[in-house]
Amino acid sequence: MPQARLRTRRLELIPLSDDHLEYEIELDSDSEVLRYLSPRAATPDEVRRSHASRMERAGQVDGLGVWSGFVHDDGAARFVGIWMLQPPHGPSQPFVAGEADLGYRLLRRWWRRRLGTEGARALIWHGFEDLGLTRIFAQTMAVNRPSRATLESLGLHFVRGFHEDYDEPVPGHEQGEVEYELRRAEWEALRRRDGGAGSRA
Repeated sequence: MPQARLRTRRLELIPLSDDHLEYEIELDSDSEVLRYLSPRAATPDEVRRSHASRMERAGQVDGLGVWSGFVHDDGAARFVGIWMLQPPHGPSQPFVAGEADLGYRLLRRWWRRRLGTEGARALIWHGFEDLGLTRIFAQTMAVNRPSRATLESLGLHFVRGFHEDYDEPVPGHEQGEVEYELRRAEWEALRRRDGGAGSRA
């Protein structure tokens, strides 16, 4: 199953392609966007390597990958950011079939409009309803209060804290990382209620 195009009330989520590389370079050139991921902005060469890794992971599990998000304004498609629903990867994410790692980041000019939440909610729906996932989780730094609040608003709940080794430590790294999750049965319970993480948008 290839990645699907997804639509919400305001967003069109398009599977990441090489055509989106310049958008990724713009996104990761802002150190504030990467505040909880890196102590500095990424170079274009670093973004190209990250892009190649994302594209490779998108081929590992049917339907999972990375999406570029756009809003349509005055007839033009404007890039907002990227949303990820990827196979577990990395030392703190052992691969488990039926599970996926949720993430997103937006250009700074689109912050505080709840677009991150809107796109993430669509991916949660897609993951459980269309792909049949059993568990969706997300990881962030313990000090990243805005992201933690967003995850909680989506219905995910805290499951553990842990520490990562950083090649380039980020301020606040000494407080560690946190993991949140939403399991299929929990999502189905939310679906039975109106709103919350159980809605597509």
